[in-house]
Amino acid sequence: MEISIFCILLAGVLWGTMGIFVRYLGTYGFDPLQIACLRIMAAGVIFFLYLLISDYKKLKVQKKDIPLFLGIGWGSILFFTICYFTTIQNTSLAIAAILLYTSPVFVVLLSAVFLKEKITGQKLLALVIAFIGCILVAGIGGTANITGSGFVIGLCSGLGYGLYSIFGSVLLKRYHPYTVSAYAFIFAGIGALFLCNLKDTAEKTADSGNVFFVIVFVLLTAVVTAVAPFLLYTVGLSKVEAGKAAIMAMIEPLVACLTGIVLFDEALTPQAVSGIICIFLAIVLLNVKFDSRRKERQ
Repeated sequence: MEISIFCILLAGVLWGTMGIFVRYLGTYGFDPLQIACLRIMAAGVIFFLYLLISDYKKLKVQKKDIPLFLGIGWGSILFFTICYFTTIQNTSLAIAAILLYTSPVFVVLLSAVFLKEKITGQKLLALVIAFIGCILVAGIGGTANITGSGFVIGLCSGLGYGLYSIFGSVLLKRYHPYTVSAYAFIFAGIGALFLCNLKDTAEKTADSGNVFFVIVFVLLTAVVTAVAPFLLYTVGLSKVEAGKAAIMAMIEPLVACLTGIVLFDEALTPQAVSGIICIFLAIVLLNVKFDSRRKERQ
């Protein structure tokens, strides 16, 4: 397996563990938006300090590229996080997750327009199979209850999520993956400061009974579900087409499903098993080189 593909898949695995951290922090009274903002702000600080200590030259960017970094920070990470958690508050987690994972559709379409990537039949088939797999894993039936506004906001979360691949592909032609990821979260973290109720968040931290542990756990959350996976995904994105990378990252809901089964005693239904198989098939399909096989036969 190519290292870039491994990086993307591992990023999806780490994203899939987010539910563990969200549920645990929720026991301290933090609401979903506060958890999201804490995660983003902590990741921004970690990225900045890491580059400052390890290689401060990677913090240098050209002024003309600031709009692109604002786009990936505010237009992608911060925007999709707000939309995603708003959708969670207005509908089920399963529906919110599926709407978030419309992102590969946006990535495939936008990358064809702006990055001139080809929309191949292989890519479209993998996208359809993976999306069906996500629906099956989430366990969505025909009785879903969601408002029109909730549906639109959910689609916006998918658009924002997908924009990371688009902005990232452009920026990676000019900067190191660490620089792209760092500034994405630095700008997103600055934006989160205006959205998070800092006073209420600080009071909940103080009332936790173990302030040091809560702070350490927030930092751990940022490292495992933001810093590490976004670095891995960005490194992979530097070698893999944006559309292909977005589809492979759909392994995340699969991991989330397995995490729920192993750690939270959630049932493994035949429907979920079918979904897991679909996602694996889509990933395998994306990495089968049909063209090279034809040339070998000729």
